[in-house]
Amino acid sequence: MSDLPTVSLRARTAEDLDVLFSVAADLDTWEERSPQAPVPLTREQFDARLARTAEVDASRKDMTFVVDVGGAAVGSVSLPNFDSFARHAEAGIALVPGARGRGIGTAAIAQLVDFGFFRCNLRRIHLQAIASNAGAIRAYEKAGFVVEGRLREHAWVRGAYEDIVLMGMLRSEHFGSGNRA
Repeated sequence: MSDLPTVSLRARTAEDLDVLFSVAADLDTWEERSPQAPVPLTREQFDARLARTAEVDASRKDMTFVVDVGGAAVGSVSLPNFDSFARHAEAGIALVPGARGRGIGTAAIAQLVDFGFFRCNLRRIHLQAIASNAGAIRAYEKAGFVVEGRLREHAWVRGAYEDIVLMGMLRSEHFGSGNRA
């Protein structure tokens, strides 16, 4: 991964909104990002969703970061469904097409995991992926996630039912892999 551009996570700025909208409105990858049926997304709907999410995030501690490569936004990563009592959260990622398959997602997820365990004192981080998204599953495994189970034929994806792969990582596993305690 030394040949990759530097990947960092940061807060969203107004300059990032066009890129983030393009990712959110991408119907070709909708099923990789959402369990709902794909629908066209207008910029006005996107902006309204961001405003609502900001209000909810502040009250629930959910977090979203921009994935930055070389000073430019290429997507986002998030820790939604943050449970302060049980100390777990879900992980999510969405990248522009040009950032996929280059190790950027793996690096971003690894940084999100570090943030979740070291800065938020989480005990567990989990995620879901459709079974056909082999690149994402590989990236999650490289970041330390393990397959915990499957929801068989749980998602309707581009005209067929697909399994949802459930993955997770425990804090003890992350520390056991040579990461700082």
